[in-house]
Amino acid sequence: MSLGREGAPTALLRTEGLSVRFGGLKALDNVNIEVLRGEIRAIIGPNGAGKSTFFNCLTGVLRPTSGRILFNGENIAGLPCYHISQKGIARSYQITNILPNATTLENVRIAAQSRRHGWSMLTHHNAYLDIIEKAEAVLQAVGLAAKSEELAANLAHGEQRNLEIGIALATEPQLLCLDEPTAGMSAAETHDTIALVRHIAKNLTILIVEHDMQVVMALAQRITVLHYGEVLAEGTPAEIQHNPRVLEAYLKK
Repeated sequence: MSLGREGAPTALLRTEGLSVRFGGLKALDNVNIEVLRGEIRAIIGPNGAGKSTFFNCLTGVLRPTSGRILFNGENIAGLPCYHISQKGIARSYQITNILPNATTLENVRIAAQSRRHGWSMLTHHNAYLDIIEKAEAVLQAVGLAAKSEELAANLAHGEQRNLEIGIALATEPQLLCLDEPTAGMSAAETHDTIALVRHIAKNLTILIVEHDMQVVMALAQRITVLHYGEVLAEGTPAEIQHNPRVLEAYLKK
């Protein structure tokens, strides 16, 4: 975790008064969250709490109605997705977002190339040896090096989810937003993904939305609870587990 001049941890991401309204519905209402560099932060809450809306604002899918999103001190609220990606925020999705008819290596190579080089229709991708090396290193990191020539469509579900994390990593983010990364996984796949997230978190700040509370408690250093678009509580896993308001609104339901 990076420290500031006085030895205090520094914030990579901060939202100030972040609000999103759809007509009369408040999807997010004055959300103030600060995420420190090197932190694994979980965002939890019941369905409709505003978790996906929060991620969509961070990654440029939605423009906030009001408020600011400060990333490295710069207000990125309302910027398009590709600008936010270039600034260092990457995301995985609830539904796997891969190119099924491309190989595992090609999926990651395309993501890496988007960060390193401008596109050229006249240059074969094999000319970019550094890109291939980067893609191979990412596949090694997510445990898919042996499947580099396999079509993504033929991977097991857990492998496809980890490939999506690899695609995000290939864009060299500072902040990785994981949207239900263990959804639909077996117990063994979930265990492997927890280990993977811990491994990649050594060099990243991670925000995770996850319904599996065992996964949340195993990974998160701090947890933010959203409820009806507002921050209900924040704290360590132990604090959240014993918070009466959280127990009433979420954990015991």
